[in-house]
Amino acid sequence: AAALCPCRAVLARRGGALRALCGSVRGLAAGPEAHFGFQNVTEAERREKIYQVFENVAKKYDVMNDSMTLGIHRVWKDILVHKMNPSPGTLLLDVAGGTGDIAFRFINYVRSIRERQLQRKLKHHQNLSWQEIFESYQADKSKSLGDSQVVVCDINKEMLKVGKQKAQHLGYSEGLSWVLGDAEELPFDDDKFDVYTIAFGIRNVTRIDLALQEAYRVLKPGGRFLCLEFSHVSNPLLSRLYDLYSFQVIPVLGEVIAGDWKSYQYLVESIRRFPPQEELKAMIEDAGFFKVDYQNLNSGIVAIHSGFKL
Repeated sequence: AAALCPCRAVLARRGGALRALCGSVRGLAAGPEAHFGFQNVTEAERREKIYQVFENVAKKYDVMNDSMTLGIHRVWKDILVHKMNPSPGTLLLDVAGGTGDIAFRFINYVRSIRERQLQRKLKHHQNLSWQEIFESYQADKSKSLGDSQVVVCDINKEMLKVGKQKAQHLGYSEGLSWVLGDAEELPFDDDKFDVYTIAFGIRNVTRIDLALQEAYRVLKPGGRFLCLEFSHVSNPLLSRLYDLYSFQVIPVLGEVIAGDWKSYQYLVESIRRFPPQEELKAMIEDAGFFKVDYQNLNSGIVAIHSGFKL
């Protein structure tokens, strides 16, 4: 038929080209593809869906973390801060840290170091009078963080709101500030922070490469990047048990405790879609960091990645 009517063939070819062009335009309009758990969505849709997840779970976030991990997340966060080993004067940026868990631990850690420094200082001044010791102690005590500061940056207003309420309730105010901001486009100057942390947040970033580049940008030369995140389990038997617990138990806990099955189903799926340890290490190196390594905790259920801006 095409041979008998060449104009029809030409029209058909042009129609096919037009349909292909329209399909390409639709693809460009939709934006690059990303994943939301096991679903394929556009990057814009993913950002919107993740924002909604954390807006939904913000008020029950801490309770659910305790329930899902049997409280072990607290130990993981303690290990992260001990690995950081901040000293008085450290300026920390904690990204995706809306509820304040890392910030509060940082403050406690620096305060304990300052207290020990103060005690050692007073021991070396045995010849001072009681009044002089008291005045010196009070003067140093008033600066319990020694100019250390932590800036908590989170893209979600509800998470920041919960964090601020916790800080007020627990009595944290000195050296602590809260900033609404996107990990992929941080609202800070270059070379500003000594340490950058992101705990259980990087897998919810749509463009991990951009978040890593931003982490590198805002760190001072010599600054340290630390990431605590769920990872890939190395033990086959534990991996099977972990999958069973993750998919059969965690969404049920989400429904019972937070009234939200879907959000916790996504959180489980997001862990399985997250790059394994070696792949994330390579991504951190690609962002410009040196001396990149990682420490598996609990057979790789979580891992702490570390790198330096040199």
